[in-house]
Amino acid sequence: MESQYTVADLVADILPRMGVSTVFGIVSVHNIPMLDAIGQRNALRYVMARGEMGGAHMADAYARVTGHLGVLFTSTGPGMANAIPGLVEARFAGSPVLHITGQTATKHIDRDAGTVHDVPGQTAMLAAACKAAYRVRTANEAFGVLVRAAAEALSAPRGPVSVEIPIDLQRTPTARPAGLDALELPIAAPLPPSPAELDAAAEILAGAKRPMLWLGNGAKQARAAAMRLMDLGFGAVSSWNGRGTIPEDHPMTLGGMHGNGSPRVQDFYGSVDAMLVVGSRLRGHETGDFSMKLPKTLIHVDSDATANGRTYPNSLFVHGDAALAMEGIADRLAGKASVDAGFAADFAAMKARAREEYLATLGPYAPFPDAIRAALPRDGVWVRDVTISNSTWGNRIFPLYDPRNSVYPVGAAIGPGLALGIGASIAAQGRKTIAMCGDGGFSLGMCELWTVAQEKPDLVTMVMNDGGYGVIRHIQDAVADGRQFGDNLLTPDLQGLAALAGLPFFRVSSAETVGTVLAQALAVKGPALVEVDMRAIGAVPPYAPYSTMGKHAERARA
Repeated sequence: MESQYTVADLVADILPRMGVSTVFGIVSVHNIPMLDAIGQRNALRYVMARGEMGGAHMADAYARVTGHLGVLFTSTGPGMANAIPGLVEARFAGSPVLHITGQTATKHIDRDAGTVHDVPGQTAMLAAACKAAYRVRTANEAFGVLVRAAAEALSAPRGPVSVEIPIDLQRTPTARPAGLDALELPIAAPLPPSPAELDAAAEILAGAKRPMLWLGNGAKQARAAAMRLMDLGFGAVSSWNGRGTIPEDHPMTLGGMHGNGSPRVQDFYGSVDAMLVVGSRLRGHETGDFSMKLPKTLIHVDSDATANGRTYPNSLFVHGDAALAMEGIADRLAGKASVDAGFAADFAAMKARAREEYLATLGPYAPFPDAIRAALPRDGVWVRDVTISNSTWGNRIFPLYDPRNSVYPVGAAIGPGLALGIGASIAAQGRKTIAMCGDGGFSLGMCELWTVAQEKPDLVTMVMNDGGYGVIRHIQDAVADGRQFGDNLLTPDLQGLAALAGLPFFRVSSAETVGTVLAQALAVKGPALVEVDMRAIGAVPPYAPYSTMGKHAERARA
């Protein structure tokens, strides 16, 4: 007897029609019907994470690298709660993640009756972590809720959206939707800016002699439009989540070296007479909690109207899509731009000196950015955790050429690096990926090393091992009068760990060999684990803003 078509079948059928080919998750009692339906069809790759937090980070990184929907399955209650850190990070990063979670049976929801995995108020928890959260209340509405959730995740400003499907509804028969096979998600069209606002922006910029762009996450898909302004003589800089929008070997972009920790760049902003900020919040994390002085003439473009004046005052706010806004401004500036003839030379000289000066602050790690960049193919993916190596050079001066090849925890959490690397490397489809983690962050998500062993992605996990929380040590030196507490870690033998997981292992014991060793690891087909012995190489010097505070300042004066 042929089985009836159920909501679980609908979930399995709708995802490929949304353009999804890979999903991440953890199987549990409250999502078995959905994952069973997926398994029967064999139309989706299912990546079995070892924890829901890791699965959420994988789906997030997958979405960032592909630019499409990342999908996560979890159970309800504790399983859902485990995913919250990853969903929060996806929201920070503006990643289109569709999170599908189970729920206890409809008649028990929110009754606090002690049913398995029941958490009263789960939808509210998810709504707080995500862009939006929905519950399927009847079988007939499942199709509409799933379509709405996916479209909302993919509409600007992008972000994670959760859908709860109670276990009884997953098994409930439903009609196969007539529109399923011809499904087109109702993704919101790019918001056209007001012509009057574009006219005003162009009028300001036409008189600028030394104009610059600040490109954020919202400009990632607007490279061609940004390049039109670069061709008119604009300089550029990127937020850390917008890096690679302009390839960073372009002579007129600073990449992620946007001034925090680089006095020369900040001084240069004083000579810039207009800055066009596109798709960036100008986050406190990157501007010294808004203490960095930016040009007084600042035009801000964003699809989110609430971004107007949220962090920095502006001369003009343009509400609309990044690409449409920059295209409209470039059209209006044709034949009218008046950039100084010497601006490009001044910019190039400043960029070279600023990078040279910043490298000089890295002590024994000065060779790392360029040596690793030379080892990683141009189309390789650079993933990093919030480790001191990323805070000092990974985010700032490691050259990047494409925004889809850059992944890091925008929310500044320690620990997502390995899981982000897994999702990114699976999305990269054979392109080489490096995930740089600290030993502290690696320890937090170490269980996902067995996901690496099982899935065998082209991922080199590089653990910067200094035997503790290096970032925290620097902060404690700055704000706790040098007292260090709770930051020394007993890290497992990484070579033995690699052997246990069946992974090739490499070790870097000197700065001079990092490029050679990384090249050897990258030559491996499949995954590898690399340990960088920071205790052998030497301490990382303090970095901005902590380098000018507390014990760091005392040592500098001594």
